[in-house]
Amino acid sequence: MRRRAFCALAAAAIAGCARRRRVPAVRPLTVGYTEIGVASWYGYPYHGRRAASGEIYDMEKLTAAHRTLPFGSLVRVENLENGRRVQVRINDRGPFVEGRIIDLSRAAARALGMLGPGTARVRLVLIGLPEKTEGGYFAVQTGAFRERANAERQRRDLQRRYGEVRIIPRDGDPVLWRVLVGREATPEQAAALAERLRAEVGEAFVVRLDEPPGDHL
Repeated sequence: MRRRAFCALAAAAIAGCARRRRVPAVRPLTVGYTEIGVASWYGYPYHGRRAASGEIYDMEKLTAAHRTLPFGSLVRVENLENGRRVQVRINDRGPFVEGRIIDLSRAAARALGMLGPGTARVRLVLIGLPEKTEGGYFAVQTGAFRERANAERQRRDLQRRYGEVRIIPRDGDPVLWRVLVGREATPEQAAALAERLRAEVGEAFVVRLDEPPGDHL
């Protein structure tokens, strides 16, 4: 009797583990997706440097950095403080500051009338997606370090508990070494991981993984 009960419990535990490990389908990103929050802008020292997409960042073009939208996405940004609008193309990753949702080029910030203040409350509306938009994977950024040794130290510490941790350089002067944890199938799964990491390391941001698996330092 006890053996049958034990087997039943074991079977239930195995089934429960299987259910927990099942990866849900990636939700498709659609035109009309909207966010409201704070925008910032960036110029030097990133002007003329390579953006996360691989292209050279030109602060006088209408581009922007976003944490999760695919490269090539077209976004309409409205400054909710003055009603001015601009259309930008996503070609970089960021911003990595709590409470901000997009980092605009200087040209885009000028169009929105936010060069002086530096930030503004905005509404983003996704108005176009690139032709190829794979579901992709998501990670959590736990730090951006000027010293690679500090990034390596955090990677080693987190790798023991969270598995896959990579370091991605962001071109600039100086270079920033970004630490990315995990490889999740959906933004929701990455957000749950970010909550765990936030309690341990402080700021933690969900970002799209643009590099193929294994392509990290």
